[in-house]
Amino acid sequence: MSENAMFKTALNKMMALCSRREYCIREIKEKLGSWEVSTADNEKIIDLLKKENFVNEERYAVAFVKDKFNYNKWGKIKISSHLRAKQIPGDTIKSALDSIDHEVYTRVINDLISSHRRSVKAKNQYDLKAKLLRYGLSKGFESSIVYDVLNIQLNDSED
Repeated sequence: MSENAMFKTALNKMMALCSRREYCIREIKEKLGSWEVSTADNEKIIDLLKKENFVNEERYAVAFVKDKFNYNKWGKIKISSHLRAKQIPGDTIKSALDSIDHEVYTRVINDLISSHRRSVKAKNQYDLKAKLLRYGLSKGFESSIVYDVLNIQLNDSED
């Protein structure tokens, strides 16, 4: 296959893929690398995809945040970590995370801890609190929010 035909094929395949779901630039580079597209063609394809708005890092970050928060119930720390791994710029990550409503965010962590609490076996209140704290942190929520939710929930149960 000639260089020009390879470029057009790769570009058309990437346009088709990007029209179905959001991709970040790093994912596109990996995909093009797996197709053994030259580095020069990689850059041309990415530039064309950006120009035609098939690829938009801000749009990708917002969609990623929305999906991981709504469906996977991940916290901001875990989401941010995954976006940084995909080489999304920090300011883009911050603005995407700001799209999460604080009240909804708090309600989700509250619900997660409440439902997990039913299945946790603990020797005492300290053990229960430690296990629930680790669970909240493993889901990527900030320790201060998890502490607040735990203090409210565990104090309510003592009354």
